[in-house]
Amino acid sequence: MTFSPGLKRALLERGINGMAKVSALDGARRPAIFIRSSPWKAGTEQTPWHDVFDMDNGHVRYFGDHKAGLSMAPGTTTGNATLLDAFDGHQGHTPEARAAATPLLLFRSVSRNGQPKGHVEFCGLGVIERTERLVQWGGSDHTTFVNYVYDIALLDLAVEGDEVAWEWIEARRDETVTDAEAVQLAPTAWREWVKHGISALPRLRRRVARAKVSKVRDQRPKPGSSEHADLELIYKHFDGRKHDFEALASAVAARVLRGSGHSYVEGWLTRRSGDGGADFVGRIDLGSGLAGTNLVVLGQAKCVKLDTLVTAEQIARVVARLRRGWIGVYVTTGAYSEPAQTEMVEDQYPIVLINGSELVRELRAMARDDHGGDLTACIEHILAGQETVITNRRPEEILLE
Repeated sequence: MTFSPGLKRALLERGINGMAKVSALDGARRPAIFIRSSPWKAGTEQTPWHDVFDMDNGHVRYFGDHKAGLSMAPGTTTGNATLLDAFDGHQGHTPEARAAATPLLLFRSVSRNGQPKGHVEFCGLGVIERTERLVQWGGSDHTTFVNYVYDIALLDLAVEGDEVAWEWIEARRDETVTDAEAVQLAPTAWREWVKHGISALPRLRRRVARAKVSKVRDQRPKPGSSEHADLELIYKHFDGRKHDFEALASAVAARVLRGSGHSYVEGWLTRRSGDGGADFVGRIDLGSGLAGTNLVVLGQAKCVKLDTLVTAEQIARVVARLRRGWIGVYVTTGAYSEPAQTEMVEDQYPIVLINGSELVRELRAMARDDHGGDLTACIEHILAGQETVITNRRPEEILLE
């Protein structure tokens, strides 16, 4: 809701809508700028440019309001002047300067019941990263003209449920509220940007991939819990016993993949030398006959201390060995760093990550189902058959079985 009793309404009538500045205690400030993009206008004589809204990666490329036939300087049109003024504030070098910076609230026109006009959706809260002057063409005569384009970073509003509290904007409209007081009502990512500046934008940027990223603390059993004790037991049992842990990892990977409804065939463990980064091999069978296909599964197993983080580089080394039609599985007693998970999702790595908590859950389930809940007996049973499946065969040979 954007209604403020006793104050003028916030409008979205133009592409760039700057609220009137107020004379606050710290000096003049603009409460907010509302940006609206109308995709259905893109490519017309009046609007020859195409704004880019990359919501998944938190980036908007928005064109200013200069048009063909205008005699005034490009930076002096109402919209461009407003955004250039905001850009100066977004380049503030101190937290105090950034606290006064104008937030950008971005909207995009959407169709409802086949009608392209009259409806908008909120796209996010933005900070201008850079501006650029460029030459465009437009108008009925297809003449060239100079305009501005703005690269805007959309901030992550996951904590707020992809919403911005209107109370923050109202506080910025209140002349008696200081910049520091108003910023306390801002979304978490905006407050972090005010505190740390442009260098913090990479971690504050909105990314859909983050919805698939698990916090490190959620990948580890709670200290003092029975799961934590089990994971400690597993680590101590396999520390320094690389091949034994690979056998365990292969069994857990098989259970995870079968639990997803796939037909999975365990293959073999690789020999101690020359494995090139692969510790175990398996196969997923999809369909049957001409209506089916088989995928090679290449596994990596790492028994590490419980507080160890697996990095993006370590995952990438496994992915580098995958051929088309192969998938990877990484099993560890540790956890995966958030940057590693983000890179995996954004680059669409075909790999399954099994962390310490998941490892314990699967082993506990195996012990419950087949060994009366005895975790040690379960582990010993898995290890009993490992010597017969250690080989130096090529991974693709699993497709011939």
